[in-house]
Amino acid sequence: MNRLVIGSQWGDEGKGKIVDILTEEADLVVRYQGGSNAGHTVCVGDKKFILHLIPSGILREDKICVIGNGVVIDPKSFVEEKATLEGLGIRVDERLMISEKAHLVMPYHKEFDARKEAILGENKIGTTKRGIGPAYTDKHARIGIRVCDLLLPDVLKEKIEANVKEINRLCELYSIEPFDAKAIYDEYLGYAEKLKPHIRNTVYYLNGAYRNGRSILFESAQGSMLDVDFGTYPFVTSSNPTVGGAFIGTGLPFKALDSVMAVVKAYTTRVGNGPFPTELTDEIGQRIRDNGAEYGATTGRPRRCGWLDLIVVKYAVMINGVDELALTKLDVLDGMDEIKVCVGYEYEGRRIGFIPSQLEEFAKCKPVYKSFKGWDNTKGIERYEDLPENARRYIEFIEKTVGAKFKIISTGAKREETIRR
Repeated sequence: MNRLVIGSQWGDEGKGKIVDILTEEADLVVRYQGGSNAGHTVCVGDKKFILHLIPSGILREDKICVIGNGVVIDPKSFVEEKATLEGLGIRVDERLMISEKAHLVMPYHKEFDARKEAILGENKIGTTKRGIGPAYTDKHARIGIRVCDLLLPDVLKEKIEANVKEINRLCELYSIEPFDAKAIYDEYLGYAEKLKPHIRNTVYYLNGAYRNGRSILFESAQGSMLDVDFGTYPFVTSSNPTVGGAFIGTGLPFKALDSVMAVVKAYTTRVGNGPFPTELTDEIGQRIRDNGAEYGATTGRPRRCGWLDLIVVKYAVMINGVDELALTKLDVLDGMDEIKVCVGYEYEGRRIGFIPSQLEEFAKCKPVYKSFKGWDNTKGIERYEDLPENARRYIEFIEKTVGAKFKIISTGAKREETIRR
């Protein structure tokens, strides 16, 4: 079976652990969009691994991992991440491929990302300032530099010089020091040597693997509500974490996908600005943040926390054609007397069950809640029947509301703290 794991909320749903679990049943794991703005945390035994670019499947020693053409790659970040993994005893070299068609994040992308956020002030998007948006901008403006350009020094030099010439015209406007094309070229020529063993035409490789019956696991970054087309625009990422991005970002045909699994956190979080109807700014929100360690794996920023929004999850199930669900961080809600779930919105005196496309309208939506009695302890439980009755009621209500079943329920950060149904 070829599976896709997507996030059903605003990212940070715990996809890393779910991908790590499902990798056991796959031959290849392929990441298809985003960049080093992603942060997937996986706990194996007493070790914690935080991955940004490299697919979570790398932690299973007999699996092949692919970074697809839809990803934008910061070579500095990649080299550092690879070195960290190897320092922890994870073999990378012969098990990881990078698409030659993937685009590169350049130093000027990161600088302009940070400067634009500063200029926007209170209206900032809330990016990770890793240069992801500007890299995608150059890609679609057809002036991007690709991984394959690293293999042709003359081409690389020519493209860097042309881009820096244009970029430096904007530097004065943004109060940025001009960039040195030669310094960038020398730096990226060094990265070329380190990336060269991994560079492949992954479009042909993946299609060959598919035709030969090898099992492929697609790994998304971010979440459905951060999709540049279907999310809370403009407070979104610059790529498509939803199901369509998997085909654009790998070159595989749509019929290569057998099943879509959406990861649902037992509550809702988001990072950055934008509407968040169920956000809790009181002591309950802080309790969830502390119990769930809701601080960004990439930036360390505290995440905004709130009750589970089933309008959001139901929307993600619809647009992604979700077949099955995975529930994460159920144990974070342990010990609460009352747990609420959003089942609709109130907008200008009437109840609605959809997400308005107009941001200003969505910001005015007030959550309509259904309350559940809390439960004592779910930590580490490995059988569904052993969950507290109230926790099972909570889970089954979610399933009934969104129209899909939970096949995986995480009851802790470790691999073994998992229920398989």
